[in-house]
Amino acid sequence: MAVAGLLLIGIVAGALSGLLGVGGATIIIPALLYFFKANQHLAQGTSIAALLLPVGILAALKYYQAGNVNVTFAVIIALGFLIGGLIGGTIAQPLSGDLLRKLFAGYMIIIALQLLFWK
Repeated sequence: MAVAGLLLIGIVAGALSGLLGVGGATIIIPALLYFFKANQHLAQGTSIAALLLPVGILAALKYYQAGNVNVTFAVIIALGFLIGGLIGGTIAQPLSGDLLRKLFAGYMIIIALQLLFWK
């Protein structure tokens, strides 16, 4: 049962990532919190570990084939992501799970409001 649930989380995250370009973490973290009762640190760490592999390669390939990938930008962003991931992961560890969950929720709200009211 757990394997099927985890696989479903991955399928939904992958499908929405390919369809909308959203980060898989926006699906994976809340799903692990609610359905698997993970704490915030475990949900975030597991999400990062799951996305560590080249999970988006097939979706990226489809976008690339359609001429919708700037490879130079992607490489530079990936380099920044590598450095930023180290910084963020280091900062997150001493924070309480409650604070980390609130920061994640606040981030999601800000992004949603920006998209909702963007002209």
